[in-house]
Amino acid sequence: MCELYSKRDTLALRRKHIGPSCKVFFAADPVKIVRAQRQYMFDERGDQYLDCINNVAHVGHCHPEVVKAALEQMEALNTNSRFLHDNIVEYARRLSATLPEKLSVCYFTNSGAYHGHLSSLIEISPYKFRKGKDVKKEFVHVAPAPDTYRGKYREDHADPANAYADEVKEIIEKAHNSGRKIAAFIAESMQSCGGQIIPPAGYFQKVAEYVHRAGGVFIADEVQVGFGRVGKHFWSFQMQGEDFVPDIVTMGKPMGNGHPMACVVTTKEIAEAFSSSGMEYFNTYGGNPVSSAIGLAVLNVIENEDLQGNATRVGDYLTELLNKQKAKHTLIGDIRGIGLFIGIDLVKDRQERTPATDEAQHVIYKMKEKRVLLSADGPHRNVLKIKPPMCFTEEDAKFMVDQLDEILTVLEEAIGAKSESVISENTPCRAKMPNEAHSELLGEGASDPRENPGQKRNGLCTDKHSLLSKRLKT
Repeated sequence: MCELYSKRDTLALRRKHIGPSCKVFFAADPVKIVRAQRQYMFDERGDQYLDCINNVAHVGHCHPEVVKAALEQMEALNTNSRFLHDNIVEYARRLSATLPEKLSVCYFTNSGAYHGHLSSLIEISPYKFRKGKDVKKEFVHVAPAPDTYRGKYREDHADPANAYADEVKEIIEKAHNSGRKIAAFIAESMQSCGGQIIPPAGYFQKVAEYVHRAGGVFIADEVQVGFGRVGKHFWSFQMQGEDFVPDIVTMGKPMGNGHPMACVVTTKEIAEAFSSSGMEYFNTYGGNPVSSAIGLAVLNVIENEDLQGNATRVGDYLTELLNKQKAKHTLIGDIRGIGLFIGIDLVKDRQERTPATDEAQHVIYKMKEKRVLLSADGPHRNVLKIKPPMCFTEEDAKFMVDQLDEILTVLEEAIGAKSESVISENTPCRAKMPNEAHSELLGEGASDPRENPGQKRNGLCTDKHSLLSKRLKT
């Protein structure tokens, strides 16, 4: 594919014309991607990268059936949903069929304000407002994440689901005591940006009970984790059991395999209440014939290629490989996930579970050098996120884990994480490295002449700052 500009010129133009709040992956050394196919992405030099993070390209980058559906419908018609068209109703019917019966009314959008582009959504997203002025509005109440690894109630607790749900109950009681009512409880069915957190079974049922008793509704956010990613179920909230059904489900990202699509699905009763308010809902692009055709194609591919089954098979295999790595590497504190939604929690100390933030940033950059794309997230940005296209194979899983093993081995040797760690009171860095280990890391990867040597500083300690933090902070 022909480039318009060199990578250097592309960066310069981006800095000039794209707002500085719009970030790029691997900011210290961005990747310029010019094409992609299935679970692979290719840069301007033709180098292939294994994509382990792109849950948007759900059925695989540029899937031919999805591309064909878009092209054929674009050639025939694209308009808004105020005109009658079969695609939108057929897609709504097919989508509703994947959900519990009472969730049957769809509101389509062209994308989402999910990421907090509206103040009303920033206000209910701790992930967002804590990055800003950290001002929580008085009408917003933040429940503890149901994290059984690093949270208040851990894996050794007798009943973490009820314990975390009781925290929500207490929040509701405090709100009532201050004269407030409860409108809704919203949570990701599995927390992605929160650190790949899987709620304990039974948590959502108890929370829904308390929220409903208070007059509120339960909103399950499936934007990151829906459409069969967990394998055994089409929707992640279904892992909680058949006795749990949310009142509203939000979805997007994988819905259009890269085409901008999103949707809110709710009950007939809630839809009628919304309509009776007198407010019309209209979205110029939401549910247009092209988007609906693409959405239908994605559903077809998931079914025809048994991608849910693949998520289970490959996910189980990948989890098995990673647990073997956990037994080998002390930097790995926890492996958690289901299907093709897995987190690797990196720690400095397994007993204290101290987040290994700098180390996680180091790992994702080194993985990039080995042509594997990973990201780190969570409150401490120490959890490696694995959420690849659903066509990810066992061979891909083995390749990814092999690269991770090599990187962790070198890293642990350098920082003495296994047995030779030395804590210095005179430096902010956790461990002193032997000079030879320090030199080895600084020189690692230098054999690729196409890389900028100034961007390959991978040492771990200096007198004043950790080179990991300095080099990899994004």
